Amino acid sequence: MVSERTPADVKIGPNEILRFFLELFAFFSLGFWGVAVWPFPLNVVVGIAAPVVAIILWALFLSPRAVIRIDLYGQAVVELLIFAAAALAWLHLGQPIIATVFAVVAVASGVIRGRKQLA
Repeated sequence: MVSERTPADVKIGPNEILRFFLELFAFFSLGFWGVAVWPFPLNVVVGIAAPVVAIILWALFLSPRAVIRIDLYGQAVVELLIFAAAALAWLHLGQPIIATVFAVVAVASGVIRGRKQLA
């Protein structure tokens, strides 16, 4: 059964604020990766397309006003794909510390959110 959340039902706490910054950092990471890794004409396309695809996925499935409502497990999979892509982008850029810290914080925040929603 899909939960029927409305934007008024969402309570903003420390974890929600952290998750917002994790989202922004993931989108920035994908854009930076696209611009930094690929050669000139392609870097503009990938630098714009990678974060746009992630933002569209987030808006479709994860936002409080999501167009397509899915259960918590589906939301976790979409979120994991976006955050894993951002962490892998940092690994590809040769920054394993940034990738590891981001991945650990994102997983911890996701676990807190999941436990809170399943309670």
